[in-house]
Order: sequence, then C-alpha cells, then structure tokens
Amino acid sequence: MTGLLFTGVDLPVGLCDVMIRHGGVVAIGTGLDAGGAEVIEGLGGALLPGLHDHHLHLHATAADASSVKCGPPHVRTPGDLARALDAAPGDGWIRGVGYVETVAGLLDAAALDRLHGRRPVRVQHRSGAMWVLNSAASALVGLDCAHHPGVERDDDDRPTGRVWRADAWLRERLPATGPPPLDAVGADLARLGITGVTDATPDLPPDSLAALVDAHVSGAVPQRLQLLGVPLGDEPAQWPATVTAGPYKIVLADSGLPDFEALSGVVRRAHACGRPVAVHCVSREALLLLLAVFDDVGTRPGDRIEHGALVPAESIGELHRRGLCVVTQPGFLAHRGDDYLDRVEARDLPDLYRCRSLLDGGVAVALSSDAPYGPLDPWAVITAATTRRASTGDIVGQQETITVAEALDRYLSPLDRPGGPLRTVAPGAPADLVLLDRPIVDVLAAPTAEAVRCTVIGGRVRYLC
Repeated sequence: MTGLLFTGVDLPVGLCDVMIRHGGVVAIGTGLDAGGAEVIEGLGGALLPGLHDHHLHLHATAADASSVKCGPPHVRTPGDLARALDAAPGDGWIRGVGYVETVAGLLDAAALDRLHGRRPVRVQHRSGAMWVLNSAASALVGLDCAHHPGVERDDDDRPTGRVWRADAWLRERLPATGPPPLDAVGADLARLGITGVTDATPDLPPDSLAALVDAHVSGAVPQRLQLLGVPLGDEPAQWPATVTAGPYKIVLADSGLPDFEALSGVVRRAHACGRPVAVHCVSREALLLLLAVFDDVGTRPGDRIEHGALVPAESIGELHRRGLCVVTQPGFLAHRGDDYLDRVEARDLPDLYRCRSLLDGGVAVALSSDAPYGPLDPWAVITAATTRRASTGDIVGQQETITVAEALDRYLSPLDRPGGPLRTVAPGAPADLVLLDRPIVDVLAAPTAEAVRCTVIGGRVRYLC
C-alpha cells in the first residue's frame, strides 16, 4: 500500500477525509478514494497537528526510568529515602533523582552517608541543578582534588559532596556506560501524540549529540528534533532535514549568576554565529540581568526565555517590546504547587509560571514538559495550565489560568517558532498528525492522553491503538 487515508475525522470545517502521501497531506474532502492507501477510520475523532514539546531532556528522561525515586510522592521522609536507596538493584553505583529538601533537609556527603554508605550514591535535586554524592562516590570521582567551579566546598576548603551544574564534568568521571537508549522515550512521546521535540540539554558533548541524531535516524525517536545544546560553530551540515540546531542554550544558574560582560559576550557570539539564544531563567534576578543584556546586545528573532518561573508584572511589557517568547512549564504547578505555596515568598507567588498575563500582554508563549523534571504528558500540562491546581487541591495563581483551547494551541506552534503561528491540517502540510478518539469539543471539555488513538510522523504511523 502507498499512502494513508483518514476517513470521517473531525476538522474545523466538519467531518472530512484526509489523504496522506509522500509524507504530507495532499487532499481534504469527503468521499476521497483510497487508491490503494491504508485506511484508518476516524469515527468522528478530532485530527490535529501533532503536538510539539518545546523543552525537554531526552537522555535524562530515559535515565530517569531506571533511577531510584528520591522525592514525593514516592519518598517523603529520611526513612523512606534510606529504604529506597537500600533497595536499589545491583552492587555498583546508585543513581537517585527527584530529591527535594522536604524529605531530609539540605543533603551533603555526610548526610547521604547516614542514609546509605555502602555503595557509591549520587542523588539529583529535582531542579536538575545539583547532584549530591556520598563519600564513596566522592572518592571515586576525585572531589578532593577537583577544580571545577561547580564542586562546592566548605569554609575549610573540603568538598561538601554537592556538585552544581557540572553534569558533563561528572559524567566523564563515572563508569563509561554511554548515553541511555531512547526507544522507550520515543514510543512514549508517540503514545502521547507528540510529533516534535526540542531537547534543551545545554552543552551537549559529542557522544550525546551523536546518540541523539542516531536515535532519530534509526527511528528510536521518530519525532522531529531540535537541539539547543549544539556547541556554537558545530552545526553539522549532514544532518537530516528533520534534525536542526535550534537557539543556543544558556543557563543562568540561580546558584551563581554570570557577570554582565560575560553574559553579553556569550549572547553576542551566538548571534554572530547566526543563532538566537534560549536562556534558562528561573529567578527575578536572572530575568532582569538578561533583559539588561538584551538592551546592550540587541535581540535576534528566535531569542527565547526558558521556564520564566518568576516574571515580574513590570517585565511583561519589556518581553513584548523585545519580541521574546517564553517557553514555560505550568505542569510544575500540579507536581510541586504545594511546595511552592509553602516555600515561595508571598510577593513572588503572583509571578509564578505566568500564562494569562503574558498572553494578554502580547508575549508569545509555548508550553512544554521539562521532562524528566516535570510531567511528560502534554495533556496533564494542558490541564495544569487551565486549573493551576496543586496536588493538595490548592490553586496557585488563579488569575493566570488559560482555557484548554489556549493551552492546546501552545503545543501546536512550530519547533523553530514556539508561540508562533499555529500549524494546521491542510494540503501541503507535513503529515505529522494525531488522531483522537473523540470530537474536539469533548477533548476540550476533558483533556486526557487516553484520547490519543493514532500518531503519524512524516506520513508513517508511529502509534495506533
């Protein structure tokens, strides 16, 4: 068979048939002749452009599946954490993820030793910004003689076991296992109706970069792929058209902001290489520093802000004036909202993961997961954007809610223009599509991943149930 025909699908113009050939939509109408194409009956379900997750971390998401969960809801007390680490299979390194201070305070090597000292352990904070190593792990990676600025030291110049924003440095000192396989992640994304992703991991080393491209070429990750962590000047010319180097990722770490001149220099270099910048901003101070840098350096179309966790009201007009997009993650409100209500200063709560005020202020907004640190499921993120309900039932910023349709639209912009014009199902469009098992009106009433019935990428069925 050649081609694919969807019959009786729900489109904005009514029930239609949609013909796909050669990776694209070629015809829309009623009573279309299959002409040898495979036929999938739509049964009145909505046919949408496939969703795009505009910010996630593919290798970290794959590694998360085999890691010990060290935070809520799995682990809530020091005893829970000790038992979880003790139960880790094998006899080598233990990799823990999702830790938060409400479990056992601010961990260091000594505290982690008391929880588990027999095997080398590294536990990642749920923000992804920090690893904590116990004494056995610290010795194996040589923390005592390390000179990396991310290796935290106490007043006596001894390493505490906390390592900040030093993933590449740490990876070089761990047992050589190579990047994890991505087949399961690619399948999960297809099951959720996602046809394109932006990997936001910064400073991708050569092996990770090659593994990501290879996973796409092999079909393990069939989704269109944009990579923010491609080093400046290293944009290969031989990649398939469905893999691109996106804006250059810059991390403004809340643990230590760069000085103005250093940040200006990095932004200038990226722009000179023809690439916009994608800047990690999770604090008020980081955002204000970045806006000052843009005043000095200027902006380039495609410059974007990652997270925008705290956006002061007075900065919304500045974002609009500069044409900046905010790629944000309201899914965190469902997973961490109770913690935010307890730990975020009252003055900052109205600024937390803004959506409504950004849209009303004319700022381009795209939604994303930040998986594995936030929920991968886009339908759960859409729900979180519309309810802003924490796990306790409390609402975090009622004034920032948006409609389900608005939230869904934030997943329908192109990878290279997050928050831009919506992709549509139309002749000439790429056949990156998701078929749902119910009409769009029912999806908007109750968004759920269970509605995803079929995902097509480049004209090929990648998920069908």
